Amino acid sequence: MPRTARPRGRAALAALSCCVALGCGTGTVPEGEQPSPSPSAPTPAGHGVVTWASSAGRVGEAADGRGYRLMVHTSVGGSGLRVRLSNAFGDQPVTFGNVHAGLRREGAALVPGSNRRLSFDGARSVTVPAGGIVYSDPLPGHVPAGRTLAVSLYVPRAGGALTGHWLAMQTSYTTEGDHAAEEGAAHWKQRTGSWFYLDAVIVKPRKETGAVAAVGDSITDGWQSTTDRNRRWPDYLARRLAASGTTVQGVANAGIAGNKVLLDGPGQSALHRLQRDALSLPGVRTVFLFQGVNDIKAEPGATGAGLIAGYRRLIDRAHAAGKCVVGATIAPYKGWQEWDPAGEAVRQQVNAFIRDSGEFDGVTDFDRVLRSPDDPERILPAFDGGDHLHPNDKGMRAMAGAVDLESLDCGP
Repeated sequence: MPRTARPRGRAALAALSCCVALGCGTGTVPEGEQPSPSPSAPTPAGHGVVTWASSAGRVGEAADGRGYRLMVHTSVGGSGLRVRLSNAFGDQPVTFGNVHAGLRREGAALVPGSNRRLSFDGARSVTVPAGGIVYSDPLPGHVPAGRTLAVSLYVPRAGGALTGHWLAMQTSYTTEGDHAAEEGAAHWKQRTGSWFYLDAVIVKPRKETGAVAAVGDSITDGWQSTTDRNRRWPDYLARRLAASGTTVQGVANAGIAGNKVLLDGPGQSALHRLQRDALSLPGVRTVFLFQGVNDIKAEPGATGAGLIAGYRRLIDRAHAAGKCVVGATIAPYKGWQEWDPAGEAVRQQVNAFIRDSGEFDGVTDFDRVLRSPDDPERILPAFDGGDHLHPNDKGMRAMAGAVDLESLDCGP
């Protein structure tokens, strides 16, 4: 049975609107509309907690005979490692002929003896249909927290659209042919800044452990943080959680650069991808929602009422799944080329709702953390990554430091 979220500082949920204003607030999402591809994904029961994740989208065209060595950083440690491979945006089946996981030593090279084959229902290979997702079998042994894993895939047959995550802020590697089992770097010379097919890694930690899924845009995705250093704000949050010993230890990064709450664009909207990118991930207890600036600065931009209605739909869906929802205020962005006073007024209206409505189970005030005391519509210069919208490493760390860790688990 789904766990029941315990309200914190809010009245019992009222009936929520079934329609969300789009764009400037004059359009609606028809009730029962299903995006393509379907955002749902099966989640096997009793199979651990997500330790890493990224949000899938279409990242180009697939090709036969390619190898991918994907570097990902764990949040929570545990046994029984599994991976989730996604063909959610594919329009043809894809075959994974050989999948291995090991610990990275440096570059594309792995710690000797750590690289082991993953199976799928006992088989070495698996074919995933268009729009499908598959989980591997658990791998015996312990996976440490805070380590970089290398998940190596060989894809003998693929075609059409390629599923992956474009902005990884992490160097991974590609090759021709099947070199997934190799621990050396000799055949892994081609670098990439994206992840392909892999969208989650799951472990089985101690029994009471859960995870948080951070749903957001390019700030959550880590743009303007230092590449290959794991300095996105969810990374800093994972380190805080590990040091605190709280029951929530896993962190899933569900950020997509350019993403919106209401409208599809770069990636499916938060409304269309919430199930696949957050609710379906094993062990997730809380959705951390930090999104909306791209809706506001679009042309035409969302109205405050439209964006608030979108938040309410997301809250409603997460609560129906037994999850908590923490809302974060939208950060200042004056100086960015799309800023204008009308958009600023919407941001202030939406932030007042996030802070004061009581409809979220918890609130993190990123606006207050990041804004300049000399001009609250601007990001503090010491935190500015250079474009007046995206925080630098110091800003990312300050954001993570502002999260009330207790708010990430509001269960009974």
